[in-house]
Amino acid sequence: MRVASTRYAVGLYRVSTVEQGQSGLGLEAQQASVRAFVTSQGWTLVSEHSDIASGKDDRRPGFQAALLKCRQLGAVLVAARLDRITRRAHTLSQLLEDGVSIRAADMPGADDLMMRIYAAMAQKERELISDRTKAALAAAKARGTVLGGDRGYRPVQGPDASAAAAARRLKAERGAHRLTLEVDALRSDGSLSHAAMARALNTKRVPTPSGNTSWTHTTVARLLNRMS
Repeated sequence: MRVASTRYAVGLYRVSTVEQGQSGLGLEAQQASVRAFVTSQGWTLVSEHSDIASGKDDRRPGFQAALLKCRQLGAVLVAARLDRITRRAHTLSQLLEDGVSIRAADMPGADDLMMRIYAAMAQKERELISDRTKAALAAAKARGTVLGGDRGYRPVQGPDASAAAAARRLKAERGAHRLTLEVDALRSDGSLSHAAMARALNTKRVPTPSGNTSWTHTTVARLLNRMS
């Protein structure tokens, strides 16, 4: 009776930000997913590698170390998802062409053939996206649209929230002072009712606190309450 040889697996994990890498968020979940998948296949996990880098960077050390181990042992490269291995479809295709067996824990039923089909579809989609982008840019340029983004002035320092708040307070104080003078003048002229004051302010086209030019007896009452 022939005993089946043990199949080895190499785990590969990746996160895109330093914060995820330092906290372990993402990496631990990927590790748990890969280990569960490898166990379900009856394989032996011989090494694990991780990177904190973009999936478009194929030079990252964890990725390269995982590939080396796979080639040395004929092991399967396993990740939680294919994009944890690489975001470059042509890289995935090349690895499969080179004989590297790849599996994704979120696609447990996919074999080498299905991976090749997936890689080819992903590569084609990237080409179609590139073609559509180039066509859209050419159409925009033909319409006279200036391409290349906004290259205008950018302040060295960002907006100052405290300065903006102070400016708003100053504007409000000036507005209140202006309206106080207007109301005092109307009172001295004998306009004591709210409706009479509203008519006078509308006639003089004095802006309301909100910037409108339509006063009502309610608007006047609110103003007097704030002033008092």
